[in-house]
Amino acid sequence: MPCGSFEETVMLKTITQFCEDNTAFCQGGMRSLIFYRGDEAVKAGAIVRFGRRILVDEDVFLAWVKNGGAAVISGVRRD
Repeated sequence: MPCGSFEETVMLKTITQFCEDNTAFCQGGMRSLIFYRGDEAVKAGAIVRFGRRILVDEDVFLAWVKNGGAAVISGVRRD
């Protein structure tokens, strides 16, 4: 498969771009989430590490959050 061709278009955004488009999320909250739950978010495909840069797959991230992926960021789950 040639580079750049995907079966579906994946939109990756920086944390700043993501937070500007999704005002329910602030940059500090996103960075905290990535610090504590970053490995799980990477496994889910919600974020992509590109060197030092962290990119957010908007559709996958929002689905991950809706399915409880960020229910506990640090500490204990409170229902």
